[in-house]
Amino acid sequence: MSSHQLRLEVRLPEGHWSGDVSRAKPSAILRIEKHMPLKRGRGTARISSTEDISIALSQHSGVEDFKIVQNNQYDVTIGAGGGGFLKPLLDVGVIPHTPFEVRDGWVDWTIECSQNKVRELILSFKQQSIPHRLISTRSITTRLLTPRQRQVFDIAIRDGFYDTPRRISLTELADLLGVAKSTLSVQLQRIESTIIHTFSEEIRRRSP
Repeated sequence: MSSHQLRLEVRLPEGHWSGDVSRAKPSAILRIEKHMPLKRGRGTARISSTEDISIALSQHSGVEDFKIVQNNQYDVTIGAGGGGFLKPLLDVGVIPHTPFEVRDGWVDWTIECSQNKVRELILSFKQQSIPHRLISTRSITTRLLTPRQRQVFDIAIRDGFYDTPRRISLTELADLLGVAKSTLSVQLQRIESTIIHTFSEEIRRRSP
């Protein structure tokens, strides 16, 4: 089954919380580490920034609440109409990989989907007059994980990292694999992102 990886930059509209906050701080780079869209433009996000953006967050009407997790890292609750994923993404049924960056109103998205959906998405941005820049598109193999990612995945499954409750902690798993806890956290996030985006449509079909 052929799949394509699309990378594009899109200008977020006025009123979109991350677009407006990054325009208010044009030299800052917002890194959206996690994003959970909800109905009517609501959602939650964890972001980090190269600068303090707490004032810009507090002044935006689309931000319902936020808390500082640590230095320049924030958990944000997005209010109704604060802006989630843009309509072309929802219409085509694709979700950008996380993490992704926003700078001066432009978001940098990487999306994995079929070639037909690539065409549909670009056409939808054009039809809706949403400024965008196509950075790259390439065909990718059907291999989901690299050999190292597969090793990490197998050990995490075997030792119960994804069991409920967990049978092994992140710290213990990192010790077992001989890597730093922060390194393993990033590896697992990439593995999970790849798997979720690959099987997202099947999940939706089986979860009406």
